[in-house]
Amino acid sequence: MNDLQAKWDAIYQAAHQPGPPTEVLAEHPFLLPAEGSALDLACGLGGNALFLAQQGLRVQAWDISSRALEILASHAKLRSLDITCRQHRIEADSLRNQLFDVIVISRFLDRTLCNAIMTALKPEGLLFYQTFIRDKPEPIGPSNPAFLLNRNELLQLFAPLTPVYYREYARTGDLRRGPRNEAAFIGQNTNLDSTP
Repeated sequence: MNDLQAKWDAIYQAAHQPGPPTEVLAEHPFLLPAEGSALDLACGLGGNALFLAQQGLRVQAWDISSRALEILASHAKLRSLDITCRQHRIEADSLRNQLFDVIVISRFLDRTLCNAIMTALKPEGLLFYQTFIRDKPEPIGPSNPAFLLNRNELLQLFAPLTPVYYREYARTGDLRRGPRNEAAFIGQNTNLDSTP
């Protein structure tokens, strides 16, 4: 077991219940295909994976934490949902030769994976991405700038995809209203001849 896996196993040690899916996914189930394959990348306790499987998709859930995947697997089994859990450190090579109709990423940012993520999308495939921004009004989530998005950065990182939806309110307007701490993006691989 490496240090990173040990860290995340410790974080999830006291957990027992997956949380809800990320807002960008929960608010747009009507965009999902009626069938196909999905990946919940850096899935944690797997709220997104459970939601995707409940929509009828065959789901792979990947994370470095064996503890988180153990919890997710037990909930998937209880609900008779089609979820395959894979424990490993997520790197660009992990995505090689993989093709998904849907990829969901929430509260995880590794900029070195962006091209591999896009390459892993099938033609017409959808990427749902939501994570923390640098200009967040509340001190929640990571503080390390390496794990925080610059303004409109998701649009730039995934520029080869066709934007379907984007939200980033940050500090504009009434800070007491609306989701402020994260950017949310949905992009589609409309390049039908090859991957991005």
